[in-house]
Amino acid sequence: MADTKNSGLSPVFPKEDAARPEFWEKRFRESFTPWDAGRVPEALEKFLGTELRRQRALIPGCGSGYEVRAFAEAGFETLAIDFAPAAVERAQRTLGPLAHLVRLADFFEFDFARPFDLVYERAFLCALPRRLWPRYAPRVSDLLRSGGRLAGFFFFDDHERGPPFGLKVRELEALLSDRFERIADAEVGDSIPIFAGKERWQIWSPR
Repeated sequence: MADTKNSGLSPVFPKEDAARPEFWEKRFRESFTPWDAGRVPEALEKFLGTELRRQRALIPGCGSGYEVRAFAEAGFETLAIDFAPAAVERAQRTLGPLAHLVRLADFFEFDFARPFDLVYERAFLCALPRRLWPRYAPRVSDLLRSGGRLAGFFFFDDHERGPPFGLKVRELEALLSDRFERIADAEVGDSIPIFAGKERWQIWSPR
């Protein structure tokens, strides 16, 4: 049988709802993870190199968890979550001694107790079915302290099918601009094939 891991060729899965953990559980169990870069993106490495230590960061939909280590080593108090048990297991294997930074939790439902300085976006919004997108900005806003930021990679594509579900031109502004102001925007030069030419590094600050 051909190895579909990171190939972009999808094995046959029953039609399921990407809003449910079972959808992602199957893909992690079958090692069909074409969104998995296997490394930390350059833009994030540069960003972390300029940031103050001891900030609190949330990484929703953490997948294999590579960025979790990068945040922790940059001095962030880091919490990463995923709602698929197989994803949490993979991240914990990847992180070894830092496995405790990953928790099984639903981004929209979990009680995080304290606000964050930063919410990191990486292939999370585009994993959500579009019907859930209106919940994203209010939830991020609620999780950030005053002066906090939303930072990361946003995927733009006109195709309707997904995941990944791409943002259309100005759709991100429509989703975020009532609560956030964009303060940084840059091209991404080291995207993996599934995102190549279609993602941008952006930072958004609450209004």
